[in-house]
Formats: sequence, C-alpha cells, structure tokens
Amino acid sequence: MELRTATTLRFAEVAQRLGRSARFHGLRVPTFRSPPGIDHVRRSIRWGRDTSTVLVVLWDRPWNAVQADMIEGILVANQLDSGRADAIRAVLWAAVEDEAIAA
Repeated sequence: MELRTATTLRFAEVAQRLGRSARFHGLRVPTFRSPPGIDHVRRSIRWGRDTSTVLVVLWDRPWNAVQADMIEGILVANQLDSGRADAIRAVLWAAVEDEAIAA
C-alpha cells in the first residue's frame, strides 16, 4: 500500500475514534480534512454556522503531531475552558492510544 494512502486511511480511522470519544463526552465533533488551504500553516479551523472543520497537514510530519492537532482541533471547536479542556484532552489521547495498541 502506498504511504500516502496508508496515512490517509490512518487519519480517517483516528478521526472516527476521536469522534466517537468526543460524542460520548457530549462534545460536537468537527469535520477533519487535509490539507489546510493556507500556506505555511500546519493546522487551521474553519467555522460554519453550526459546524467546524479542522484542517491538518498530514505529510512530512511526525504522526503524533498530526494526532495532537486533531485533538486540539476538537477542544477549540468546542470552546472548552482550560480545566475541561485538560480533562477531555486526556480522554481523547486515551482513545488515540487505544488505536495504537490495536494496530
């Protein structure tokens, strides 16, 4: 399997896993896309009326950085205060770590 295809599939799987965890904790789940439409930006968020889209660069970066951008995107999309953000960040990282164990 080509590296880019494998990375894209992995991105989709992590997005689904994070989405399930976020929904379980009562959060809105943004859409995830790649790449951002802005040069020299690794992550951006696009706001809609009732939705948000987190745009992340996948290529030529450590996979943990991609996952961190996805997690932070969920926190920003939900406009969580710092205390709740810390708790939810830990929950979302646990969901990602579960994916790594299953692989």
